[in-house]
Amino acid sequence: MKVLIITGELAYPLIKDVVSDSKEDIIVHIADNTQVAAFLTPRQIIKEVKTNFSNQLNEIDMILVPGLIKKGTKEITKELGIPTFKGSTDCADLAMVLNLIGSIDLSEDKPADKLIEEEKRHEAFKFIEEFENDKETIDKLLEKPNNILIRNLPVGEDFPIRVLSEIANAPFLSKEALINKCQYFVDSGADMIDIGMAAGEDFSDKIPELIETLRPIVGDRPLSIDTLNPKEIKVAAENGIDFVLSLDLGNNSEVRDILIEKDIPAVLLPTNFSQGVSPKTPLERVEWMHQLIRDTDGIRYVADLILDPVNSSSIVDSIMAFHEFHKTNKAPMFFGVGNVTELMDADSGGANVLLAGIGMELGVSILFTPEESGKTRGSVYELSTASKMMFLAKNRKSIPKDLGINMVVFKDKHKRNDVVVNELDEIPEIKQSKPMKFIRDKAGSFKISVDYGTTVSESRIIATHFKKNKADLVISGSTAKEIYEEIISKELVTRMEHAAYLGSELKKAEIAMITGKDYVQDFELFKNPDELKN
Repeated sequence: MKVLIITGELAYPLIKDVVSDSKEDIIVHIADNTQVAAFLTPRQIIKEVKTNFSNQLNEIDMILVPGLIKKGTKEITKELGIPTFKGSTDCADLAMVLNLIGSIDLSEDKPADKLIEEEKRHEAFKFIEEFENDKETIDKLLEKPNNILIRNLPVGEDFPIRVLSEIANAPFLSKEALINKCQYFVDSGADMIDIGMAAGEDFSDKIPELIETLRPIVGDRPLSIDTLNPKEIKVAAENGIDFVLSLDLGNNSEVRDILIEKDIPAVLLPTNFSQGVSPKTPLERVEWMHQLIRDTDGIRYVADLILDPVNSSSIVDSIMAFHEFHKTNKAPMFFGVGNVTELMDADSGGANVLLAGIGMELGVSILFTPEESGKTRGSVYELSTASKMMFLAKNRKSIPKDLGINMVVFKDKHKRNDVVVNELDEIPEIKQSKPMKFIRDKAGSFKISVDYGTTVSESRIIATHFKKNKADLVISGSTAKEIYEEIISKELVTRMEHAAYLGSELKKAEIAMITGKDYVQDFELFKNPDELKN
């Protein structure tokens, strides 16, 4: 197949190098008077091909144009009679695109690498969905001793790691706040929802209402309760709770019978909190867990060897305890990742994926977390994504890379191959000599804020217009572009520097809305990395 690649002067050397080993017959052509390939238009490309390849049109099977051009390629295909598609956004990915010709349908509107990414993502989710809907396979797997059913949810080492999100301090929340928090966790991908009670308190009288309020929100998802208080556990069991967190060597005898009678599974802890004692070594944790399993015989259980925060006692010792227990008992295990992420000053995304990966290797079945601080906002979504990644990696027997699903958010997966151009050396370069003097726009000013919904799609950017210090109009939208176009159309900005400022601030607000960062007008969203070094 003969493929014509149209590009600009700056990208030409790299593209020639990238496609040199392609199995296809490749022609790389520099468009006249075009340095930046992304600036090409369909009309320019049509003119280039007609001018330079008029005698070879019948020989060319396909044309690839830069993935970053703004318009689609339908006009080119129609005019030249040659199938024309968008290539990759980064010329370094062209080799991958060429190797997939014939196995994927390229697009006239979407860059090829984005198309490939979407296809891989679609296949990844399709694999998981088909597994989760394969009732015959699930029923067979549930016959194995290392898997259990919690309500209607299969849990165990043969299934994707389930994410259990905790509504912390539930008895203190208003009904509206309780519903909103639960809905947020459901929308974030939680498989199970936990009612977090207050340690050392007795709110058993509130439990029936809590369960009744949350049940319609969780639907078929299991609803659990997090308490060591026997009275609260008994009330929850009588009111239809699906899962109990937790039983230990101090409280199990008081609730064992009712959990067996109601067939309610429970998380087991190798502790005795009623006496204020807990094991010190990995071996002690395992021994105490085995003792608790004997004491609670008849209860379906999930074992929690207790994941410790970094440098509290020892996260390494706690991981060793999980590992040692799993050698002798293949029961589902519980991993409290919030113990680590909430107690470490770092963004939660990468930490959650790493902990999910460690959990997968250990044989963990449930990942547990609240979202109690700004740095862990989004943890349920992150763990839900990480769970899918690890399930795919496990089934494909691969590392968790190039799966079609990823948690790369703030950095790019690939290092972009920007072309360094000597030709720019001849062009003058200037820097700002002094800041512009502030002059108030006679059309008025804006106060920009973000209204955070339970999901990004429910969030919005708000621009309130002030005229003579009095608010007279509110413009809202889901993107910066929607708002600044409305501002321009209503002629609410007259100075170029004000327009530039608004564009910058609105884009910051949009980024904050997507990432969950707190937006404050005129303040930076992210710390300068150089400042962190000092």
